[in-house]
Amino acid sequence: MLILFVCTGNICRSPLGELLTKRYLASSSIQISSAGTHGLPSHPIDPSSERLLARAGIDSHTFRSKRLTAEMALSADLIFCFEKVQRQEIALLAPSMSKRIFLLGDFANIAAYCARSNTVRGLTVADRLESVIATAPLVQGLLPPAHDIEDPHRKSFEVFEHAAEQTNDALRTIFLSLKKHPANVPELQIP
Repeated sequence: MLILFVCTGNICRSPLGELLTKRYLASSSIQISSAGTHGLPSHPIDPSSERLLARAGIDSHTFRSKRLTAEMALSADLIFCFEKVQRQEIALLAPSMSKRIFLLGDFANIAAYCARSNTVRGLTVADRLESVIATAPLVQGLLPPAHDIEDPHRKSFEVFEHAAEQTNDALRTIFLSLKKHPANVPELQIP
């Protein structure tokens, strides 16, 4: 399974999602990547995102941005984005993926709902993610829509901290919802 995180420039939010998820799923065979709808190829991560990841013990100095292509989107099994407009852009680029593209916060809400209703199925993390994806069309309309995670690019460090906190909270909700033993999900301290 390949999880793809997509933001605008692939230097602030999607690298946070990618690198945090790699830490959360370190013992899994799931692949994680990221790209930007308007990404500037080969740019380093934003220094504020790098600083926040360093606080969590994650080295991001080798990260380089990528621009999203249709091929990248089509090769993913699950795509997380941070704004509604990004979801629309990805769906236009790869229409057949529309049922596998989620705002990160929406997927966290769906996963939590599935965990509460005991509908998460499967032995592996990939199987359990697939069960949430399969259930999503049935429950998404029952849940309040998630808010966009604001693009912190060229904004204050506090805006970066807020975006990182929202991203980490959503990821933690997802992985707690997928775990058979939720107490085993480590808590990464970001801000």
